[in-house]
Amino acid sequence: QVQLVESGGGLVQAGGSLRLSCAASVRTFSAYVMGWFRQAPGKEREFVAGITKSGGSTVYTDSVKGRFTISRDNAKNTVNLQMNSLKPEDTAVYYCAARTGSFIYRTPNDYNYWGQGTQVTVSS
Repeated sequence: QVQLVESGGGLVQAGGSLRLSCAASVRTFSAYVMGWFRQAPGKEREFVAGITKSGGSTVYTDSVKGRFTISRDNAKNTVNLQMNSLKPEDTAVYYCAARTGSFIYRTPNDYNYWGQGTQVTVSS
């Protein structure tokens, strides 16, 4: 029903910036709450940021507040994650996710659709 494709990952030095993008193939993109998650080797998948259907509200995990910004463009069926002041501990595979309903949740099991992931590596 929903296909998500992430792009924009890569290698960056600590303190640098990177912008991730997620393109959605779906009938009505504005019907979905969107989120970004990340997973490092040996660790659980972690919530990073979420955004409501209209883009009017956002939620961030504490470790990225002030550094990351989530946004969406419903006319282009895209959701983005601007990452600034990157740290080595940000290194992970980043996933775009979508869910039906009205709320932003922090748990992976609450999301219905997932992208394939894009690798972000921050070197020191």
